Amino acid sequence: MKHLSILVPEGAILGAIEGPLKLFTEVNDLVVNMGRDPLFKVQLVGLSHETKLNKGLFTVHPELTVHDPIKTDLLIIPAVHGNLEEAIEVNKAFIPWIVQQYKAGAEIASLCLGAFLLASTGLLHGKKCATHWLGANEFRRMFPDVTLVPDKIITDEQGIYSSGGAYSYLNLILYIIEKQAGRDVAILCSKVFEIEIDRGSQSPFIMFNGQKEHEDEPIRQAQLFIEKNFQDRITVDQLATMFAMGRRNLERRFKKATSNTVVEYIQRVKIEAAKMSLESSRENVNEVMYKVGYSDTKAFRTTFKKLTGLSPIQYRNKYNRPALA
Repeated sequence: MKHLSILVPEGAILGAIEGPLKLFTEVNDLVVNMGRDPLFKVQLVGLSHETKLNKGLFTVHPELTVHDPIKTDLLIIPAVHGNLEEAIEVNKAFIPWIVQQYKAGAEIASLCLGAFLLASTGLLHGKKCATHWLGANEFRRMFPDVTLVPDKIITDEQGIYSSGGAYSYLNLILYIIEKQAGRDVAILCSKVFEIEIDRGSQSPFIMFNGQKEHEDEPIRQAQLFIEKNFQDRITVDQLATMFAMGRRNLERRFKKATSNTVVEYIQRVKIEAAKMSLESSRENVNEVMYKVGYSDTKAFRTTFKKLTGLSPIQYRNKYNRPALA
């Protein structure tokens, strides 16, 4: 039987504790009904035996604390909320314990913004990590040595897992269940809990909001120019001339400040505008394409799918059905 420890950090999101607790304990009942032995022993681990969540609205009483002798097989770090730097600070006593458990052979899984606490351990150095797309810019700023993959729902590297935003952690739990119990059990869990299995991307949900929390004012002005004039043909040379920079210098500074090249940024702004039109208007795909400044149908569709994971038609069908009814 695998021992699972679900952390209960100060300021954690209750659902990100309750969800994995429910799934991992219920899977035991499912496999017992299949004639197998239970798979997991699940316990909550806190800094103390009483932890307040949601500004004191809820109180959780972990069975164990980091001061107890624990040898665990899998450690779950739930999502935290609020000011993430403060969340790390109030939970910093977890950090050496997490590192100790990993070095002793435990696997670790972070859920959503729990990735910030995981990254604070240093265990993600040079590795890939997912988190909620809303926290992507802040994560890059705080942990530049970690390769953030904001479009992914699941990462799995050397016994360290992470998940994308919000309830996509359910897909990571299914993934872990499949690794521990087999595909048949994972499929059964997906049906019982009505979780879409094998969903690997959070791209359709990402709302692009360009990184402007930097100190490079000319680059910020270039971003604003792109966002106000995305329907027009904008070139790198045009922006370089406009802001009195050499092309290479502009590209370097733009990438450093925004985590996108100039061309990528222009594409993302255009596609975000296209998504909004497809969600809310009755314009056909070609009309939307021209409206956001594309004239090449293939280029538009290719870029749209690259950034959203869906074709323009699929995106419209998914998000604009009520408007078309």
